[in-house]
Amino acid sequence: MADPTIHTALGDVAARQLANATKSVPMMSTITPRWLVHFLQWLPVEAGIYRRNRVKDPAAVAVDCSVRDEERTLPQTYVDYEENPREYFLSAVNTVVEVSTRISDLYSVPHNQIAEQLRLSIETVKEKQESELINNAEYGLLNNVAPSMRLSTRSGPPTPDDLDELISRVWKEPGFFLAHPKAIAAFGRECTQRGVPPPTITMFGSPFLTWRGIPLVPTDKIGTEGNKTSLLLIRTGEARQGVVGLYQPGLPGEQSMGLSVRFMGINPKAIASYLVSLYSSLAVLTDDALGILENVTLDHYHVYD
Repeated sequence: MADPTIHTALGDVAARQLANATKSVPMMSTITPRWLVHFLQWLPVEAGIYRRNRVKDPAAVAVDCSVRDEERTLPQTYVDYEENPREYFLSAVNTVVEVSTRISDLYSVPHNQIAEQLRLSIETVKEKQESELINNAEYGLLNNVAPSMRLSTRSGPPTPDDLDELISRVWKEPGFFLAHPKAIAAFGRECTQRGVPPPTITMFGSPFLTWRGIPLVPTDKIGTEGNKTSLLLIRTGEARQGVVGLYQPGLPGEQSMGLSVRFMGINPKAIASYLVSLYSSLAVLTDDALGILENVTLDHYHVYD
C-alpha cells in the first residue's frame, strides 16, 4: 500500500511560495453608507459662521383681498426680523495619522501604506462627523427639535399611524425619515401585520423602504437605549426652509467638501505625520423642518397563524 505522506507531485504549500496573492485593501466594519450626508443640501460658509435670520412675528404681516366695486384703504405693513438671530459655528473633527517612513518606503506595493492609512482614518473621521450631525449637544438633530414637533408613539412600536402623525407635523415637502435600522425593521413588522407592506424605491444604487412616498433612511448613529429609540422626519434645503449642512470651502490641503489633509513633517524617529481635519455643522432653518417620534419600541413581534 502506497504511503500517503510521500508526494509524487509538487504540493500546495510549496507551490504557493512562487505564487503572488491578490490582496484586498484593508477593510473596516465600522464604515457605513452615511446617507444623512448624501441627503442634505450643503452650504459653504465664510469664516466658519452661519447666521440664521428669521421673521419676528409672521402673523403681524397684514394683507387684504379687495372686494369688487368697493373702495377700501389698503393695509400698511412691514416684515420685522429677529434682532438676535442664532449663529452656527463650524465644529472640527481632527486626527493626526502617523506613518513610519520605513514602513511606507518598503511595504507600499501593491497598496500604498500612506494612502491606506489616510483613507481608513478619513472614513472614521466622516463617521464621527455624521454622529455629530445627529447627536451634537449644540447643533445635532436630536437636540434641536422644537417642543411642538415632538410626539410619542401610541403603543410603543412605530406604526403607520405614528408616521402619518409625524408627516402631519412636517407636512411642507418632507424629505426623508431617519432612523436606526432596527426601528425601520420594527416599522416593517407593523406594516406587514396590518397588510400594508411599505414599498421600496432605489436611490444612490441602494433600496430604501418608503412610507407615503417618503424614504426611510437608516443610520446607526441614532442611539438605542434598551429597547427604545427615536425616529426623525426631515425637510431639507435652504429654498424649502429646511435643514442644511454647513461646511468651510477653500481649506488648505482640501480633499473634499470641508475635508483637509496636511503634511506636518517627519520627527527625529522618522515618523511622518498628517493632520486630517473635517469642518462642518448643521442648521434647522425653521421649527417645522424637523420632527421626532420618541419612545419607539424595537422588540415588538407578531405571531402569525
